[in-house]
Amino acid sequence: MPLAEWSLHADRPILEIPLALAAGGPDLPRRLVADTGAGSRRDVFELILEEDDCLQCGGIPIHQVRLSGAYHGLFPVYLVDIRLPAVSFDDSVPVVGVSSVPRGFDGIACFKFLRRFSYGNFGNPDGFGLEPLPQG
Repeated sequence: MPLAEWSLHADRPILEIPLALAAGGPDLPRRLVADTGAGSRRDVFELILEEDDCLQCGGIPIHQVRLSGAYHGLFPVYLVDIRLPAVSFDDSVPVVGVSSVPRGFDGIACFKFLRRFSYGNFGNPDGFGLEPLPQG
């Protein structure tokens, strides 16, 4: 099974995603902290990115969401195309657009997104990885 792996960043698990710019050109690489404590499986969003990133990547505004945790208030949700070729993932994902993200990161991969995959360190204590869930 394909596996995507990344080294920890600032001792935190990350995944890197290439965002395709709406205007064309090279992809915009983004480093997201993998946070199973961000959101729940029932939330209407899967990722948190800076709103400018959502707009640059042609994100389609779909609704707003009220957050009450680390982010507090009403925020726009965009449908953004996300690709992770190493794990054969290519789908439109609901993303909350915020004005700032955790220092040293470009966004947050929330629990609802992470649960699309098997995730963990896969035997590497200095890494984090994703692999597709078994089909069946």
